Amino acid sequence: MRFVSQAIRDRGGIAGDLQLAMAENPRRFAVGYALAPKKQQSFIQPSLVELARQKGIDLVPIDASRPLADQGPFDCVLHKLYGDDWNTQLEDFVSKNPGVPVVDPPLAIERLHNRISMLQVVSELEIRQEKETFGIPSQVVIYDSAALSNSGVVGALRFPVIAKPLVADGSAKSHKMALVFHRDGLLKLKPPLVLQEFVNHGGVIFKVYVVGDYVQCVRRKSLPDVSEEKLECSEGSVTFSQVSNLIAQDPTEVEYYRHLDEAEMPPLSFITEIARGLRRAMGLHLFNFDVIRDAKVGNRYLVIDINYFPGYAKMPHYEKALSDFFWDIVHEKNGKDSGNGAVDEETKLLVSNHHKIADDVAVENNVT
Repeated sequence: MRFVSQAIRDRGGIAGDLQLAMAENPRRFAVGYALAPKKQQSFIQPSLVELARQKGIDLVPIDASRPLADQGPFDCVLHKLYGDDWNTQLEDFVSKNPGVPVVDPPLAIERLHNRISMLQVVSELEIRQEKETFGIPSQVVIYDSAALSNSGVVGALRFPVIAKPLVADGSAKSHKMALVFHRDGLLKLKPPLVLQEFVNHGGVIFKVYVVGDYVQCVRRKSLPDVSEEKLECSEGSVTFSQVSNLIAQDPTEVEYYRHLDEAEMPPLSFITEIARGLRRAMGLHLFNFDVIRDAKVGNRYLVIDINYFPGYAKMPHYEKALSDFFWDIVHEKNGKDSGNGAVDEETKLLVSNHHKIADDVAVENNVT
């Protein structure tokens, strides 16, 4: 800094003084975050705050009890709050600050709150499939109890099936699932829900974390395979909210997971292509999706769930991925180069989406 300062001083005049002030006091950027208390506690770790600070970015809490438009100024707004009041605040903020990106648009997030529309986007992806292929498990949506005993509705499904609440809003209720072995086990379920065929996958699930242009895939424990013998001797259903809870109910399954780390990872290039396709199709930049590998068809992968703004603190080195993402956003907003010779094109998409939202809000206000 001393040599830079001296060079600027040598230029002299008002221009030199101004450049010196800018060099010694580089601009800082504010990323406002609005998160539920539990989410804030897990995500806003000191390590993330410090790394962002070193990049010139300050993470600033947003008070959801006060009008968002009265807070700031912000160079970006990061949020995971729901409800009409919050969405109205965001719309008001966007109309008054059309140049400030919001991560992510509420309408785009809403698609992931329904387990049918959530996975429909996977079927719509146009990605070249050669050695590896992908898709979603067979599934049906059940809106009323009568449909559970209707062979025309559930007859096409092969058991066992996973019963999941139709609504996936992150609440405790939305996490209550059941592994149903036979049709009679369906009669105790309470719609609306989704019945998804259970596909044996070696007890391993691949969680793919997406942060803008960054993609990371990790292994996690999943439900153990259900053999034909086990299916024949099992009755009813088994409820669970987390895979770890289900495993704890059957200690004999512990041995099943001792070789989890030996499970072959899916090709990163293949997973990255799916991630990019989902990112563009959904207009989201912070999400993860769960992938399983069909045990019968080793190169066939199935996407079974997509979550907005997941628990990133569980992702190795999440601090760097998120702080880099924030850096890209605020510098793209200000029309600056990202410093590595290329601006993240997905960040361009984010800003473009944001501007579209601002335009839509303006049109809506003019109409009403």
